[in-house]
Amino acid sequence: MDASSDWRARCRAEPRAWLVTGAAGFIGSHLVEELLGLGQTVRGLDDLSTGSRTNLESVRARVGAADWERFEWIQGDVRSAADCERACAGAPLVLHQAALGSVPRSLADPASTFAVNVDGFRQLFEAARRAGSPRVVYASSSSVYGDHPEPTRREDVLGAPLSPYAASKRMGEVWAAAARSAWGQDSIGLRYFNVFGPRQSASGAYAAVIPRWIAALSDGARVEVFGDGTASRDFCPVANVVQACVVAALAPKFPLEIEPVFNVGLGRRTTLAELFVALRDGLAARGAPCAGHALLASPERPGDVRHSLADLERATRVLGYRPEVDFEAGIAHVLDAARSVVGAEPTTASDRA
Repeated sequence: MDASSDWRARCRAEPRAWLVTGAAGFIGSHLVEELLGLGQTVRGLDDLSTGSRTNLESVRARVGAADWERFEWIQGDVRSAADCERACAGAPLVLHQAALGSVPRSLADPASTFAVNVDGFRQLFEAARRAGSPRVVYASSSSVYGDHPEPTRREDVLGAPLSPYAASKRMGEVWAAAARSAWGQDSIGLRYFNVFGPRQSASGAYAAVIPRWIAALSDGARVEVFGDGTASRDFCPVANVVQACVVAALAPKFPLEIEPVFNVGLGRRTTLAELFVALRDGLAARGAPCAGHALLASPERPGDVRHSLADLERATRVLGYRPEVDFEAGIAHVLDAARSVVGAEPTTASDRA
């Protein structure tokens, strides 16, 4: 039995202590939910700047009172050495999800992006090392591939970063490599592609494309896309990211000659026009007033890439990662979860996760 098929059984057989940073966020809250459901002890760290108590309340309702007793909540900031030390106490396995996302936000406020994604990353890593954590699994991003012309992204071929956000994520990888060489600190980086699923926020100027379009279409509003809709992304259901994080945390330690950074996506390319049709038709079938709506085109933005697709060969071969949830099932799940969304305003949506 390989790692992708037995990870839940391995967790149940040997409960561990975990730290999830960004625990009140979209991906972090799904990690907390899965781990608690598998009988693990989980500590969550989040400053609630982009995360939400509502996400954690949803987790609490879904896992039940008994499992929730194994969750410890710390409201704190990864930029704070004291908060990181407290969170890492007891040497848990660390799933580092806390970050300030969004390419447009990083262009508008690069200092905040670097403060959280670079200095906060360093603070968390140093606290984990001092505490003796056996491994840090951290969230990187497909944005590190930058301007490389090939649409299929392989871990060993990078381009120049196109935004402060991309640069901050690449700097996290560089720091992790340095910590591995200097102190033997064990870590694995996961380059997320366009992750989607329930609890992904539709509010704010930097919301991802799928929740923003769902919110607008649910209210019968028109939506626009940057470009003509032919740009494509690897849209990955969040359940696959949860699997990848846990599989990575449980993987054997890699020899120094293997760079422990892996793509996490679906391995399937979907154009924004195809995504729009799937959302429009799925919501219309669930009663939303959007049947027959057309996608409106707007000028492309600086920093956007045309195509992005995860090559999963290395993640499958080395980690044993194999996506368990396909695009159609993921879309159906998120539409079912969001079917009561109303009141969205007309919006221009991004093609970024």
